[in-house]
Amino acid sequence: MESRTDQIAPILELKHLKKYYRVGKNQNLHAVDDINARIARGTTLGVVGESGCGKTTLGRTILKLIEPTDGQILFEGVDIVPLRQKQMKLFRQSMQIIFQDPYSSLNPRKSVFETIATPLIVNKVFKDKKEMEKRVRSIMDTCGLTRRLENAYPHELDGGRRQRIGIARALVLDPKVIVCDEPVSALDVSIQAQILNLLMDLQDETGLTYIFITHDLSVVKHISDSIMVMYLGQCVEQAPSKELFINPIHPYTKALLAAIPIPDIRSRKTKMELIRGELSSPIDPEPGCRFAPRCTYAEPSCSGQEIALHEISANHFVACPVMERMLPQ
Repeated sequence: MESRTDQIAPILELKHLKKYYRVGKNQNLHAVDDINARIARGTTLGVVGESGCGKTTLGRTILKLIEPTDGQILFEGVDIVPLRQKQMKLFRQSMQIIFQDPYSSLNPRKSVFETIATPLIVNKVFKDKKEMEKRVRSIMDTCGLTRRLENAYPHELDGGRRQRIGIARALVLDPKVIVCDEPVSALDVSIQAQILNLLMDLQDETGLTYIFITHDLSVVKHISDSIMVMYLGQCVEQAPSKELFINPIHPYTKALLAAIPIPDIRSRKTKMELIRGELSSPIDPEPGCRFAPRCTYAEPSCSGQEIALHEISANHFVACPVMERMLPQ
């Protein structure tokens, strides 16, 4: 997927990234299938799609928490896929993750201070204990955690504070890239706004790069510079955030956007686009568009051949030849 536009060298680039799981004799589940992306430094790539589309697997594969089946992951120009565990240790300091569940991702036996300090201890960042304590307290202040919580345990805190601990733990090593795996989906709406604003403020202050995984399109619109729409392991559309919401092309993207609740009583008269039909099997899928069995625009040409992403306008890629033909020339 090459853009016609000139781009600054990205901090992270994915080339034909794949992750398959063996599920039977000579059978593979295609969790992530041929993903390509270029992520510029200091920007946010939103990854959206329904449950089971491969969003979380993609995020964890990028960090090599899950070993990829094939493809390249270029971090600042270095392909980290062939690196072994010891070689990956330095890169892991620059690539962190914020997990979805702010409770199960924290060790219940460790206090707030101990949880945040653990990455510093494991990576032997500070030889001086006072310097380490200073760093932990500085990150706590940055993430809105008061000093009185240093000796508190996860079960004593609410969801918002727990997620702030997770963010602080990810930030304490001063990373360059953070994978945010649905970091606000388990929180109340008011707390969601606080966490999103915190992440955006941190990005403005430190130039962090985010891969923001979510199923909530209203959230991803708020925080993302560009958005990748995934369906059954594949990218079906990718575009700048504003462009995707103004001019969605792929039928699946249109259906997702139509499902966003509108806080207007007049919207009840608006006809919703329903997705009908059964999901295709992700186990050794046949060549063709995986959304075709549920698509009202599907044609015979949508099956039997691989459907590649094409750039229809600057940095707007779509994998749907039917909709491409319908675009004004």
